[in-house]
Amino acid sequence: MGRALDCGCGIGRVTKHLLLPSFKTVDMVDVTESFISQSKAYIGAEDSRVGMKFVEGLQSFTPAENTYDVVWVQWVTGHLTDPHFIDFFARCKASLREGGVVVFKDNIGGREEPEFDAEDNSWTRPLPIVLDLLSKAGLNLVLNKKQLNFPKGMFEVRMLALN
Repeated sequence: MGRALDCGCGIGRVTKHLLLPSFKTVDMVDVTESFISQSKAYIGAEDSRVGMKFVEGLQSFTPAENTYDVVWVQWVTGHLTDPHFIDFFARCKASLREGGVVVFKDNIGGREEPEFDAEDNSWTRPLPIVLDLLSKAGLNLVLNKKQLNFPKGMFEVRMLALN
């Protein structure tokens, strides 16, 4: 395949182990400059196939339009307010090539209202709220999968594919 974008990429674990084996080029974005700086050493020789590396928060990041086959967003949306969430995912939708998908992977809360974690300053949203926000961003749900074999007492993890 062509090009993917890893949002909230950290040092590049998803880029290295999931996206680079499947895509010709992977772009990366993370708010933490030291993570982006460490990514070259972590990814190794395959870093030559990493395209752009952006140091920016997702609340303001604007991916190039009509560029990506997959936009991967994993364990980072809890740091976005609802309006930032909607705006970010709307920009992700605009960045998709024809037939492209946005993949959302994150913790899902079990209560009716979002839960705030003061330790890492993030929200865990229940699935109906996540789906509503994604719909407001103009995305359509294609696939909804629960990650299995997580320890009891942990938040549920959902993977959603959207276009």
